[in-house]
Amino acid sequence: MSVTHSKINPQTYSKLVAKARPTVIKTEEENNRMLAIVEGLMKKGDDLTAEEGELLELLANLISDFEDKHYPMKEPSPLEMLQHLMDARELTAKDLWDVFGSKGVTAEVLSGKRGISKTHIKKLSAFFNVSPESFI
Repeated sequence: MSVTHSKINPQTYSKLVAKARPTVIKTEEENNRMLAIVEGLMKKGDDLTAEEGELLELLANLISDFEDKHYPMKEPSPLEMLQHLMDARELTAKDLWDVFGSKGVTAEVLSGKRGISKTHIKKLSAFFNVSPESFI
């Protein structure tokens, strides 16, 4: 959400900030408090004032910084990515026999006993219509 700063009433915004008391979030409790304020602001929908929109943007940035530091997203392994794509498309191992060339190789890859080769990466990326980097 982007709000034009010239439309913001400094006194109204100051009162909102004083009430919300935004700070750099360091604890889960502070994060939960900020999330509750954000939730309340978001419930206003289109009735959000310019000042509230500015506060919402500030709080969203603070929450994002905290969550990026405390809950980093790890990249999925090639096997995790394959399992996710299979789940999303409701596929079974049998559906990948042609991709891997055999029932045995498919079973070994899906059980984690065998890695995904470069040849398999090319075939999987074409089969799922995704970038080969998804499996690296």
